[in-house]
Amino acid sequence: MATEQRPFHLVVFGASGFTGQFVTEEVAREQVDPERSSRLPWAVAGRSREKLQRVLEKAALKLGRPTLSSEVGIIICDIANPASLDEMAKQATVVLNCVGPYRFYGEPVIKACIENGASCIDISGEPQFLELMQLKYHEKAADKGVYIIGSSGFDSIPADLGVIYTRNKTNGTLTAVESFLTIHSGPEGLSIHDGTWKSAIYGFGDQSNLRKLRNASNLKPVPLIGPKLKRRWPISYCRELKGYSIPFMGSDVSVVKRTQRYLYENLEESPVQYAAYVTVGGITSVIKLMFAGLFFLFFVRFGIGRQLLIKFPWFFSFGYFSKQGPTQKQIDAASFTLTFFGQGYSQGLGTDKNKPNIKICTQVKGPEAGYVATPIAMVQAAMTLLNDASDLPKAGGVFTPGAAFSKTKLIDRLNKHGIEFSVISSSEV
Repeated sequence: MATEQRPFHLVVFGASGFTGQFVTEEVAREQVDPERSSRLPWAVAGRSREKLQRVLEKAALKLGRPTLSSEVGIIICDIANPASLDEMAKQATVVLNCVGPYRFYGEPVIKACIENGASCIDISGEPQFLELMQLKYHEKAADKGVYIIGSSGFDSIPADLGVIYTRNKTNGTLTAVESFLTIHSGPEGLSIHDGTWKSAIYGFGDQSNLRKLRNASNLKPVPLIGPKLKRRWPISYCRELKGYSIPFMGSDVSVVKRTQRYLYENLEESPVQYAAYVTVGGITSVIKLMFAGLFFLFFVRFGIGRQLLIKFPWFFSFGYFSKQGPTQKQIDAASFTLTFFGQGYSQGLGTDKNKPNIKICTQVKGPEAGYVATPIAMVQAAMTLLNDASDLPKAGGVFTPGAAFSKTKLIDRLNKHGIEFSVISSSEV
């Protein structure tokens, strides 16, 4: 991508927010990566110069880089001030947008980036926002030649690129994949910042509008290759992983479906059916999660219920979400494994009347999902935008990670930075 005319290759917007501070640290690491062959001028952006300065000082201390603050630009801008967003976008090749919930704060940033010729990457896990932005801005972004790429954190790079990796490693035609997410925690347990909780509340509280949006888009169905992938029960036992699982309620299914549609319609690749689950361990965990889920689904339907959910995240999530977020010890001890079970047809075997005859199991493993893996994924997506221009979709537009990066070296970059893709087994039945 053309970076010569702009002072900053990357700008981290919302750098002083909870997730933004971790993204800032990750860009600072990338800046001094020994494999870098060129400079990486970058800046942080937000409303308060003092807060941005503190984030840089904290990162400098953590990374042992006393001169960091003097190496990074500071841009003052506010989501409520469109002119300030324009000024930020004019100075950036790629904006890393960390300001959520995106349904409230995401669109002005995308609008400013498109109008001022900057690309934009976000870490939204909100299907309604992601799908609406594609509908409203894809053609405008394409006209400007800029790339708007959502869901580029833990939601949903491991799932989206994991399906593509599984397809690439299948000796034949991959037709269906189920993924199972397992979150590992240390002795102090798990905690997630309540920003993610708020996004989920607003998303589930507005499901009817997401349905209307999908109906209005009038998309043709993607053809079904091979037998239809059957949905599992709301609570099911996974023999291979020896534990119970429930459907994964994040954005992964929405994002992967959009990617598979793009690959089919634009690159004539065979579409892959997909379903996502999260493992919950034994029966005690199942019961605990059932109660938490029922509480959530009941309260989220009403305005006053949503207010209570937002005010008391720790109570209603049974301790999983908090206003403070995880401690450093909790972050250091946590990790994730995303296991993919795929099926399909060997080369030369017709998909119409035969049963699938190949199976493949792959994994994506990484560090703590929300505040370590997410910044790594986001920053490596940005580095891919900057460095793999010839492998991106020819025109700009609004893309899923898989649509934008399926032909790039993003998976290789992630492997080098601790998010590891591997084949566990592959067999012909």
